[in-house]
Parts: sequence; structure tokens; C-alpha cells
Amino acid sequence: MTSGPGVPPVPLGEQRPRLCSLPPADDWSQGEDAIELAAQAGLVLDDWQRYVLRQALATRGDRHAAFEAGLIVSRQNGKGSVIEALELAALFLFGGVELILHSAHKFDTAADAFRRILGLIENNPDFHREVAKVIRSHGSESIELRNGRRLRFIARSAGAGRGFAADLVILDEAFNISEDAMASMLPTLSTRPNPQVWYTSTAGEPTSVQLGRIRARGLAGGDGSLAFFEWSVDPDDYDPADPRDWARANPGMGIRISPEYIGLERASLDAGAFARERLGVGMYPTDLADAWQVIPREDWDALAVPSSSAGDPVAFGAEVTLVAPHKQWATISACGLRPDGRAHVEVVDHHRDVNWVVPRLAELRKRHRPCAIVVDPSSHAGALIEGLLKAGVEVASPFSARDAAQAFGQFRDAVASKGLRHLGQESLDRSLAGATSRPLSDALAWDRKNLVVDLGPIVSASLALWGFNKFGRGRLAPYDLLRSVG
Repeated sequence: MTSGPGVPPVPLGEQRPRLCSLPPADDWSQGEDAIELAAQAGLVLDDWQRYVLRQALATRGDRHAAFEAGLIVSRQNGKGSVIEALELAALFLFGGVELILHSAHKFDTAADAFRRILGLIENNPDFHREVAKVIRSHGSESIELRNGRRLRFIARSAGAGRGFAADLVILDEAFNISEDAMASMLPTLSTRPNPQVWYTSTAGEPTSVQLGRIRARGLAGGDGSLAFFEWSVDPDDYDPADPRDWARANPGMGIRISPEYIGLERASLDAGAFARERLGVGMYPTDLADAWQVIPREDWDALAVPSSSAGDPVAFGAEVTLVAPHKQWATISACGLRPDGRAHVEVVDHHRDVNWVVPRLAELRKRHRPCAIVVDPSSHAGALIEGLLKAGVEVASPFSARDAAQAFGQFRDAVASKGLRHLGQESLDRSLAGATSRPLSDALAWDRKNLVVDLGPIVSASLALWGFNKFGRGRLAPYDLLRSVG
């Protein structure tokens, strides 16, 4: 394939995945049968699609060699055709199948998949005459055959799949699977004699924990129950302008996606979006506590200075987190100004329970005469305000929902602009790694309902930064190390 005289040939998309892990198998005929059946429906598969079906449907003895199959490939390459061929085979070919569940993140996506497979069936008289019932109601789409086999389409939710016993579960858009959805879907397979679950997805996102776990097993290799396939570039060694890298991540290039169009995408998208959407460079956390959803880890780590310190005046922020029923942790953080004009934040204290907070803040007030002590009255820490006032500790007031949104925004902006430094403390790193945001009017704030991690360190640090910005920048004193905080 060439684009003109004297122009180097542009390669077709790679037909074998860059990353692949397969369980031991002794028979690949089931995949071949699925490929032939798809052709009868007018679905002629690419080489790479045939490869995935052969390997993922291989058997060991009388059972699937792979209980799980994972497929990661960029959009518009033909992932949907793999699913359609699989569903046709499960409906009309494989023995022992009673129910196939196809789930997607959104109702519209599930409904679109329903329309595509129904079109293939209705356009083939041999298939169509086997259909007993088609339900087209939005959210309840399904196809039932005369022999009782069913293909049902659902949008994922905490209760999706409960009450069913499925032989095949297809989790499309697997970059977005919650723990609750997995807990409701996987048990549907538990009583079936030869079950299989498929995860199909584009590149992972900061919250793609379930996909990240599957991928980690695939990369490790040696998993006797997983068939894993990923088309992507090496995230540490690729050239976004090189068609050879486009080919590695897009098996459908030159078949259904033209290199010229990929070039247009590259010109239109920013580098990160192009890498994610077209080159398969994703994020694959294996735990939400390490998802880094609000601030990228590399941005935060770049601001760590173990020797950083600040001078008076300082501001303190206090936060209390309910990490489990009847279990609380409290955090006090500080913010001041470094000699270079950047803000410095650090966690001063981080301990279980709350009885120590009032006397500790009274001690810090006496020692540092801070420009502000900030406690959000709408948080669990708000219960400490009365005790603080009785102890002679004045709290910044009023503090409103708008101020909470400003505290979040100022912290995120300070990181983005590199106007902040921190010590690289584990408690603060861990808190930010698992932090999430929530809408607050027309802005965002820290999501205190997130119980994945203790948010106290990051929330108290942002409160301290807000307090310093509002009350401290006008009363800067000669430099005195905050390291004296003990």
C-alpha cells in the first residue's frame, strides 16, 4: 500500500497483538466454527479478528481453555464484529448455552449492539426462522430462540445481572466497570457447566480498575484461565507521527481506517488524547486507591522537594475523615511561603480518633500565631469548632460551600502552575492518589463520600492553602522554618 510515487509504503494494521497471553489448549475448532458461522451471516472477519476468536474459544478437554478473555483495541477497528461473531456462535452453534448477557456502560451503547446483531440475524433466513421472540423495549432488549436460548442486552449497574444464570457474559466498554457491577455480574456464571466472560475495551482510564487487573494478569503471563490480547504502542517508546506505530495499535488500519484519517486525527487532537484514543496508551490502576484521578501522579511527584520548608506566617487546615463506621482519622496540615515565592504544604499530624486535635491546634496557635486555622463546618471536623472556640482557638469564618470549591480549585491550580511544593510525604501522596472530586454548584470540590482512601491529608492541605492565600499573603514575616513544627 502506497500513497504516491516515491512515498514509502504505509503498512497495514498489525494482525497480531503487541501484548498477548494464552492459556494451554488442545483444540481450536470451536473458534473456526464461529468464524464460518459469521461468514454465513455476511460477517467476513479480518485476520486479527479470526485470531482472537480462535484463541479465546480454544478448548482444553470439553471446556473453554480460557474462563476469561480480555481484548483491548482502539475504536473503529472492528471490536464489535468480534463480539457479534461470538454472540452468533453462542446462539446458534455452541452446546449447553442458555443465556448470553451483553452489558455496556450506557443503555444507548447496549441498544446499538442489539440492533447490529439483530440485523445480522434478520438478514439470514436460516437464522431468522429460529427466532421465537424479539423484545425491543429500551433497556430490555433481547432475542429469544425457539429452543429457549436468549441473548439479553443490559446497561451495567449495581444490580445488573442479578437473578440470571448466564453461560456467556460480555462486558463491553470494560474501561468502565465498577466493583458493584462486577459483584452482580460474575456470580451469574457460577452454576453453569462451561462459562466464559469477555472484557472488551478501548484504552483504560484513571478509574479502569477492573480492566487494569485483567491487564496486569495478561502482562504477567502464565494465567491458565485468561486469554488476553492488546493492540497498542509501547507507551515508553513510540513516535506519534510514525505510521508504523499507528499500525501496531490499529489492526484495522488500511482495512476500515485509513492512514490519512489517522493523520487528520493527530492534527486535531492533543497529544494525550491521540495517544489514548488511537494509539492505545491507557491508564490501568489495579486499585482505586492508586488511580490519581484529580491530579496526575507525574505532576504531583515533580513538585516533591524533601528539603522544602516555609516561613511564618502559616495557615493550618484540619479535617476529620470517617474511614469506617465508628472509626475516624484526623489530620492537621500547614501552608506557608517558601523563599522562592511558591507555596509549601505539609501534613503536620495525622492520627486516629479526634480527641487530640483541639489541644494540638491550641499548641500550634500559641507557637506560630498562624494567619488562619481553617475548618469546614459542613464536614466531620465541624464538630470540633465549638471545642476550639472554648480553647481560645479562632477558626476562619465564615467558610461556605463556595470557599470549599475555591480551596479545591486553588490547590489543583497551584499544582498545574507548579506554584506549590511538598515534602513527598506518604500520607499526602496516598490521600491524593485515591481522591476524587464532586460537583458543587457550578464548580468542583473534594468528594468526602469517597471511602477508598483517607482524604484528610489532601483536604486539610487544600484548606491550609486556601487560608494562607486569603489571610497570609499580606502579612509575610522574616523567614522562619516551618520545620519547627513538631
